[in-house]
Amino acid sequence: MTVTSHPPLAPRRGAARATTWWGKAWVRALEEAAYAETDLRRARSLARSGAVGGISITTGRVVAAVADQVRGRDEELHTVEVRVPVLDAEGRAALVEVVAAEAGRIGALLAGDLPHGLVEHADEAGVELLPYGTEMETTCTCVGWLDPCPHALAVLSQVAWLVDADPLVLLHLRGLPRDDLLARLHARSAQPEPADELDAAHLDTALDAAVRAARILELLDRDDDASVDHLL
Repeated sequence: MTVTSHPPLAPRRGAARATTWWGKAWVRALEEAAYAETDLRRARSLARSGAVGGISITTGRVVAAVADQVRGRDEELHTVEVRVPVLDAEGRAALVEVVAAEAGRIGALLAGDLPHGLVEHADEAGVELLPYGTEMETTCTCVGWLDPCPHALAVLSQVAWLVDADPLVLLHLRGLPRDDLLARLHARSAQPEPADELDAAHLDTALDAAVRAARILELLDRDDDASVDHLL
C-alpha cells in the first residue's frame, strides 16, 4: 500500500483558502461536514497557525497530529484520522480509461491541473472523484463529542491545500496512487491493438484467391498452359 507523507505545512496568513475549482470543492465538502461556523473558524485558525503536523495519506485514509492549547491548560497533541470511500477495482479501471481517453489528460494531472472534462466523464462512468460532506468520516483522540471536531476540520483544511496544489492527492485517496496510475497507463499503451477482423465477403475473396493460386501452381508443375490460361 502506497503511503505519502507530507511534512508540516508552513503557517499561512489570511484566509488561506483553496484557489482551484477542485480545491474549493473539497473545502465545500468539509464545510458541509461541519456542525457549526464556530468549529470552522477554530479549524481554520489551527490550520493557518501551523498546529497540524505532518500528514500521511494512503488509500482512503489521512492521518495527522494536531497541537491545541485551550486557555489555562497545557498544549495537548491529538491524533486525527480521516477516511473517504475508495473506488473498487471496476471503478479504478474505469478511471484509468477516462484518463487515457483524451491526449493531454495525464500531462495535465502531472502538471497539477484537474480538467473539468476528466471529472465529468468520470462521473458519467460512475466514478465520483470529488467527495461530499457525508462521505468524510473522522475520528480524533480529543474529548470532544462532535464529529468532525475542529481538529479534524483543521486537518481537512490542510488536505484541501494539498489537493489544491496536486490533484493526484485526490486520486490517491480514492484508491489510485500516482505510480499505480502511471503503471496502468503504461501497460495499457503497451498492449497491441486488436487486428481488424475481415468481414464475410473479404474472407470469401481471400479464400478463393488462395485456392486459385494453389491450382495454378499445380498446373504449372504439370506444364498445362491451357488450363492455366483458363484460370487466369
